[in-house]
Amino acid sequence: MLDWLLHGTIPVAGGELLVREVVGNLFGLGSALLGMKRLVWAWPIGLVGNILLFTVFVSGELSGATSEPLWGQAGRQVFFAVVSIYGWCRWSQASRSGGAADGGAITPRWATTAERLQLVVLGIVGYAVAYAVLTRIGSWGPATEAWVLAGSMLATYGMARGWVEFWLVWILVDVVGVTTLVRAGYYPTAGMYLFYAFFVVLGFFVWWRAERTSHADPLAESDPMRNEGAVR
Repeated sequence: MLDWLLHGTIPVAGGELLVREVVGNLFGLGSALLGMKRLVWAWPIGLVGNILLFTVFVSGELSGATSEPLWGQAGRQVFFAVVSIYGWCRWSQASRSGGAADGGAITPRWATTAERLQLVVLGIVGYAVAYAVLTRIGSWGPATEAWVLAGSMLATYGMARGWVEFWLVWILVDVVGVTTLVRAGYYPTAGMYLFYAFFVVLGFFVWWRAERTSHADPLAESDPMRNEGAVR
């Protein structure tokens, strides 16, 4: 089974897909669905997908591709793994403290003005650093990959903090990411990202409704994750 996971392929019309690519993306989808429901299991499930997809992007074997590795895509899997551990601990702590009134680990909230400025600054700095590094190491498309990497960092961090805005950042990442992956020939992952887009939009409205509902529920005010932010 392990050998099949690491080296197996799935025949499709016109070629074959790596099992790691398909399974890794399925774990990613599972993480997105669990994240929409604000369940702690979103983080460890996503972590497994990150590990599988990292090995695929860095090897250059995705969908039979033999061109230069997409270091931006591989690098963001590393960041995902780090933030997944952070988010896992953070949501677990909030859940043990009582969690959200509706059963989720955390209560979603809009970021404060200061936190939004923090996201903008982190986005600009992250993009500049990512572009410089990806250009230096010779990644396939540093201009677009830099945003995919920086935007993914912001979105995952925002999810860990419980900010509704993180879904909007994901939408922008998907728009650029799908285009980049199609041009690079990574069609299955591009298709999965496009499939993700539906759940990203749905997730935004689910979290937005949960945030609005929390204002009418006095129990939600006791959620430590919600009260962390300063007054807007």
